[in-house]
Amino acid sequence: MIKTKEDLKEYIEADGLALGCKRNKPRPFTDESFRFETALRKYEYALNQKGNGLFVKLLRAYRHFAFHRLGVKLGISVPPNVCGKGLAVVHCVGVIINSKAKIGENLRVQSGCVVGAKGGREEAPVLGNNVYLGAGCKVLGNIYIADGVKIGANAVVVKSIEEPGSVWAGVPAKRIK
Repeated sequence: MIKTKEDLKEYIEADGLALGCKRNKPRPFTDESFRFETALRKYEYALNQKGNGLFVKLLRAYRHFAFHRLGVKLGISVPPNVCGKGLAVVHCVGVIINSKAKIGENLRVQSGCVVGAKGGREEAPVLGNNVYLGAGCKVLGNIYIADGVKIGANAVVVKSIEEPGSVWAGVPAKRIK
């Protein structure tokens, strides 16, 4: 959770490195994913600020507007305070993450991925550190994904994956390595 400016800087640097950017700031018109992730982290910082003064309210409103606008433009729905450091949204189309999900550090997400609840329930997945989600995969329900798991393209995961470092693919997902 981002509470200080140092935390904010650390998260943005980790996200940039995960995307392969060696800069601290995204370039306009080229680094769309990095721009979104920077807006997400700045919005998280604004949400986690204490107090309800006018300045804090204006900061939250401005950061929410910038974050929401960029998310709609790019087709990404990643709620604040869900993902740890090192988030890498590699391709910016159709990435949806449930607000109840809990995601560790260094998540790498391709386009078309969904991490969400199943059947209108409140429970959402818990993903460990260093998880890779291939293009179009779905991770649904009250499940746990262990550290270092790789989920292949268009796989549908509806059961917990307890083996760290394993590779899963298919519908429904099965261990392939």
